[in-house]
Amino acid sequence: MVKGNKVYYILPNPHLAPATEPDAHGVRNIQTTTLPNGMKVITETMPYLRSISVGVWVGSGSRSETPEENGISHFIEHMLFKGTPTRNAEEIARAVDSIGGNLDAFTSKEMVCYNTKVLDEHLPRAMDVLTDLVLNPMFREEDIEKEKGVILEEIKMDADNPDYLINEIFASNFWKDHSLGRAILGTKETVKSFTRDVIRGYYSKVYTPENMLITAAGRLSHERLVELAAERFEKLQPAGAVEKGPVPQSHARLAHKSKKDLEQVHVMLGVPSFPLSHRDRFTCFVLNTILGGGMSSRLFQNIRERQGLAYAVFSELSAYSDTGCFSVYAGTSLESAGRVIESVSKEFREIKEKPVPEEELRRAKDHLKGSLMLSLESTSSRMSNLARQQMFFGKFFSLDELAESVERVNAAEVQRIANTFFQPDLATVAVLGNLDGYKVSREDLAF
Repeated sequence: MVKGNKVYYILPNPHLAPATEPDAHGVRNIQTTTLPNGMKVITETMPYLRSISVGVWVGSGSRSETPEENGISHFIEHMLFKGTPTRNAEEIARAVDSIGGNLDAFTSKEMVCYNTKVLDEHLPRAMDVLTDLVLNPMFREEDIEKEKGVILEEIKMDADNPDYLINEIFASNFWKDHSLGRAILGTKETVKSFTRDVIRGYYSKVYTPENMLITAAGRLSHERLVELAAERFEKLQPAGAVEKGPVPQSHARLAHKSKKDLEQVHVMLGVPSFPLSHRDRFTCFVLNTILGGGMSSRLFQNIRERQGLAYAVFSELSAYSDTGCFSVYAGTSLESAGRVIESVSKEFREIKEKPVPEEELRRAKDHLKGSLMLSLESTSSRMSNLARQQMFFGKFFSLDELAESVERVNAAEVQRIANTFFQPDLATVAVLGNLDGYKVSREDLAF
């Protein structure tokens, strides 16, 4: 319905939230309820859409594992799709497929997520399937043995992928002797060692109300979702908080792995950075955008466009709850690897020595703000955003607050962060390829 110059959205379904218009100022309609057992349910109503995305989040990923448990979070994620007392694996998949929805899951270093996206009218069915697989896994011996074979093949597949392998080589050296440096998939040895008792014991320890969260975004009623969640999770009893483990220390190491069947040399260079919730995080975001966050970035323009040394070159921030890493990746030829390291060093050195020009800073801010806004346009991205903000910040930010935080960054702050972390004695370098004796030395890091 149009009234004056405003559009009002009429929702005939009485179970849905009252009709509202999208807020032009980025104010978000977020509600939180804590169930009696301590589990939180958080929603963001977006009544002008027709979809709903729901996620069940577990606040422990691979970094919560001991060396012997390495890969068990990911293994359990797979096992939860293998069947419950009321549905087999095919019926789990068909239940959401048949209504045109998506059902998915992922495991990361600090969380596991089981999620679904459906039309608003199918929310009860989607919640039933999602909570059934999370709460009622069978962990049958025959399924465990079959899934070991599947995951061992996944490990082999990733070992054949140089993009994956260079990241693992880098992380295992940068976060040496810490769980952040271990592969999410685990190793062949740990995966083969998992037994039903070990899997069920870890599941019982981690899948607890204190360590879980439900988030949803879309055309929904908060009260209705709380009702559906309470019906299914009320029997889940508190069992105590899950320990995250010690804060990792970064290591400055030079790692080289020769793999003769590779055509390219893959290079990663990284230094420490701030945790995800640090007050200087937006300065880090701007710094990353300037150096390697897009096609107009300094690394892309210098290394690819001007010198033609690489097809893929970029920088990225890997931020965690208590630490972080700023890294640069490039895929190049053996003959050009030294020039790439030299060029990265040059860009690090220049951003330390000279303030970023105002025009370049403006472009970076606009790029970053645009990326932030565009990344929150779907119900699934809003659902994920709710979980991450709750887990890492314990509060929610409006779009205006995010934009204002980007705007407050200035050239002096960018230069200060660069001088804090861009130090050769803090840097780890990983090199993968048919190296033919090539090695990077600490003296090559001239920044």
